[in-house]
Amino acid sequence: MSLRTSMASAVAVGAALVLASPAAAQFAPAATAPVHPGVMTYTEGAQCTANFVFTDATSVYIGQAAHCSGTGAATETNGCDAASRPLGTKVTVRGASKPGTLVYNSWLTMQAKGETDPDTCQYNDFALVKLDPADDYERTNPSIPFWGGPTGLNTTGTATSDKVLSYGNSSLRLGVTLLSPKQGVSVGTEAGGWNHPVYTVTPGVPGDSGSAFIDRQGRALGVLSTLAILPLPLSNGVSDLNLALDYLAANTTFTVTLAKGDVPFRGGLLP
Repeated sequence: MSLRTSMASAVAVGAALVLASPAAAQFAPAATAPVHPGVMTYTEGAQCTANFVFTDATSVYIGQAAHCSGTGAATETNGCDAASRPLGTKVTVRGASKPGTLVYNSWLTMQAKGETDPDTCQYNDFALVKLDPADDYERTNPSIPFWGGPTGLNTTGTATSDKVLSYGNSSLRLGVTLLSPKQGVSVGTEAGGWNHPVYTVTPGVPGDSGSAFIDRQGRALGVLSTLAILPLPLSNGVSDLNLALDYLAANTTFTVTLAKGDVPFRGGLLP
């Protein structure tokens, strides 16, 4: 079960359009869709939680953390030198009829490019799994369980005490879904905008890696990446999704867009 621990801030756990592609019209109703944000993914035995749904002109993808396909220790958090399974690796997506395919991994892209920026190397932690087109596009809905949304993409980061929301699905919770929705606060934005340290009740644990974080407006903020030991014990690091998508667009031929949820966002009702 993957959650990386970073000793730097701890130990590791392009503005997107929405529903713009023809594939989006094929989404299943949220009440019956077996594939959605928050389902478990398994990459060669490593368990993670899917974050958001993405589309392009022809395909549907579900996101996970790049480190979910890593082959090193949990403390290997630098994506510019950490080992990873190759593109084309099959990923089991719970609820899907067939395994998906790893088609993008920020760690592999940074290594191929020769990325040297330390913040990007440490916190660009995003991957795409292409779902099988035969059956699984029509089994998918982009709405986040319990919270609804996402309503769009956060492009401005978070300030200290900003509310954040998430939905983890680690097997360590033994199937108790009441513990999956999480709310908490951001400790701000650091590392050139790449990282948002957060405290949530309960904290993210192994198996929650990659899960979606949204802000108080329901906008997609980022991806659960790390569990901190120092200097903020039991905080989590959230990799910024906007920067991750910008990096993907600048360094690959992908033109994916974030799929907006069709269930109304309910997080605004909370304190």
